Amino acid sequence: MAKNDAIITDNPKLKQKTLSDGNVSLFLEYYLGYTNAYDERTGKNVVKVDRRKVSLNLYLWGTPRTEQERQKNKEILALAKVIRNEKEQELKAGKFGYRLEKKVVNFLDFFQSYIDGYTKKDIKVIRQALRRFREFLEEKYPLFQTTIKPQQLSKDMMQNFAEYLQSRSVGEGAYSTFQRFKKVVKYAVDKHVLTVNPCEGITCKVDSQMLKKDILSVDEMQQLIATTYTGQNPDIRRAFIFCLYTGIRYCDVKDLTFGNVDYANKLLRFEQDKTKGHSAASGVTIPLTDGHLSLIGKPSTNDAKSEYIFSLPSANMCLKALLHWTKRAGIDKHITWHCARHSFAVNILNNGANIKTVASLLGHSGLKHTEKYTRAVDSLKEAAINSLPELKF
Repeated sequence: MAKNDAIITDNPKLKQKTLSDGNVSLFLEYYLGYTNAYDERTGKNVVKVDRRKVSLNLYLWGTPRTEQERQKNKEILALAKVIRNEKEQELKAGKFGYRLEKKVVNFLDFFQSYIDGYTKKDIKVIRQALRRFREFLEEKYPLFQTTIKPQQLSKDMMQNFAEYLQSRSVGEGAYSTFQRFKKVVKYAVDKHVLTVNPCEGITCKVDSQMLKKDILSVDEMQQLIATTYTGQNPDIRRAFIFCLYTGIRYCDVKDLTFGNVDYANKLLRFEQDKTKGHSAASGVTIPLTDGHLSLIGKPSTNDAKSEYIFSLPSANMCLKALLHWTKRAGIDKHITWHCARHSFAVNILNNGANIKTVASLLGHSGLKHTEKYTRAVDSLKEAAINSLPELKF
């Protein structure tokens, strides 16, 4: 290693030069090592640093006066940083013997091709990751909104994307989206489309113990159940009430068959769709009351094992029907199907249920994901105390 290598960070370095008209020219300065030369005049060896300057033909407003000029400066500077990163990769390729693939790849096209061949159940989140990244580029890096090379994914850009996601999403949404995005980036590294992973060390911070979704209180549940209207889908109604009283996810309740019901022992047994095949805790057993059994009913055919308990339309139709139902009930909350699961957990904890019992009913393999419900219960208790008149002596 050359003696000056330890203090060199970026190579080349992005530098600026103020021109006579007041504007700023951007250029790169390469450090190419040093040489020992004999100075005949002094009779001594002199160390000469080999530096080389290359103009980028990019210019900034010296004193931007308008928001448009400031935005233009920001875009030009972002482009210059990306070019600097590319040139550093080229320099390393010559120095260390590795290089990026020569084929020009648009990362957005690469991402889409990854989606086209993807077959796992989280495909919707993968699609959302690409959609969010496109929106991010359009807003923050408009020069790259249609085309961006893989090597132009700088670490700064990835950090900015993580922060952008956090500003757009609540709860675990930002975290889940960024995790899928990182999955595609890692795939690009594995396929040698990228030489380094720009997402390394960057995370989306999320309070996984914070319950973000709305919940229905016991009174609101009764208010909803008491609300009926002409044209209401009876299966959607029965299924959602069943979720409120069991904590089952939509993806599981739609697949329940009468074969999952043990009428003799009043038990419901099923495997969770979310963890089936990769978790020892995927199987769930839920005791059934007479109220549960009345919602379930009896099979109409002899083939009970394959007959669905609830004949439900698409997830989108079920959600629309639920939103219409809650509105008709006068409930001013954004209630989705997953809110039924949260409501079930919070309400039984509020009534004194043990956290381990709740974890078992929800099919959690540990207490980590169940603890957020205890925090919600604590906040409800605090709100109840705070609702009392101020105590004065």
